[in-house]
Amino acid sequence: MDILLNHTNTKTIGGKITISGSKSESNRLLILQKLYPALQIENLSDSDDTKHLQSALQNLSDTIDIGHAGTAMRFLTAYYAIQPGKTTVLTGSKRMQERPIKVLINALKQLDSSITYINNKGFPPLKIYGKEILKNKLSIQANVSSQYISALLLIAPKLKNGLELNLEGKITSMPYLEMTLSLLQAIGITTSFKDNSIKIASQENILENKKITVEPDWSSASYYYSLAALQKNTKIELAGFRKNSLQGDSLLPSIYKNLGVTTSFSKDGIIIQSTPGFTAKKYLSFNLNKTPDLAQTIVVSCLGLGIDCYLTGLHTLVIKETNRLEALKNELEKLGASIILTDDSLKMEAPKTPGQNSSIKTYQDHRMAMAFAPLSVLVPISIEDREVVSKSYPKFWEDWERLFVK
Repeated sequence: MDILLNHTNTKTIGGKITISGSKSESNRLLILQKLYPALQIENLSDSDDTKHLQSALQNLSDTIDIGHAGTAMRFLTAYYAIQPGKTTVLTGSKRMQERPIKVLINALKQLDSSITYINNKGFPPLKIYGKEILKNKLSIQANVSSQYISALLLIAPKLKNGLELNLEGKITSMPYLEMTLSLLQAIGITTSFKDNSIKIASQENILENKKITVEPDWSSASYYYSLAALQKNTKIELAGFRKNSLQGDSLLPSIYKNLGVTTSFSKDGIIIQSTPGFTAKKYLSFNLNKTPDLAQTIVVSCLGLGIDCYLTGLHTLVIKETNRLEALKNELEKLGASIILTDDSLKMEAPKTPGQNSSIKTYQDHRMAMAFAPLSVLVPISIEDREVVSKSYPKFWEDWERLFVK
């Protein structure tokens, strides 16, 4: 079902929003909890991805279907590879079967794992023959999706001899690797990260009753930052966010300062608001190598403000829920933008005002829907497949509408 958004007559926007736990943190902790049952988790994400992963970990059958959940596919591939005596078929949606996983499989095979492709080489579905892993050294390209590397790091402490992982080249999405290592350390695992080499010690058990509370999701907060950038007289309180965050997308305050949004931290969370009298630059450039999930939100904000922009560090976006670079080009051009893409970048020449009454296709990608929603304060806009937001933020539309004071 589509949703038509028109908030062009709204003069004041505000309220308090409580966003559920970070999907990235939650999914890592669920794998760790399965490996170390003494771990307790509070404030789990209510996203479809996390629910799929949670369900899969509780599923005792030999075939696991994780739908569109890319994180679950990667993390579970590594998890089932170290379950001795268990054979598992891991599959997913049509799009999931088009998303490459060869890099992770090749890395696991360096450890002598036994995994075969059922249909197309390099892609799910997979048949995984779980076994005890004795080898403890491997190398992997550092510029691949951080989820491949995190999948290996999460199982590392359960390997008999631990793991020494060598990253070759320049690292992509460093904050996500640091998040994984921080969560391992938080439950008592010994790790080190020096000169592109990560070492993780083997550990059979952790302390009883170890409890971790998941911070709210900064990626989900980005849509409210965009709203504050596009509509003056906006003040939104987001509960539970912390200044010292594990999430790479916690760079939002510094990024959106360039777009006229001020962030204030308190013991209860953050307050974001439009900066009075702010005048944006006519051109902005951001390297999003550490925060690629913010690309859609940022480019839409720039379009709404009439700012030309150049975003780099985007090479991982082509293997997401859709090819996000192509999807952005298609939809931004509907709104009057001129877009030039490379494999790693997006350059936009923004229109003076966004095109009227456009219908935005979402490509089964939750972030396409939410990223374009803030434009509704400038022009009426229709978002196709409103339900797609459930992948990461099921309550998005409900929370969104509560902010608008007529």
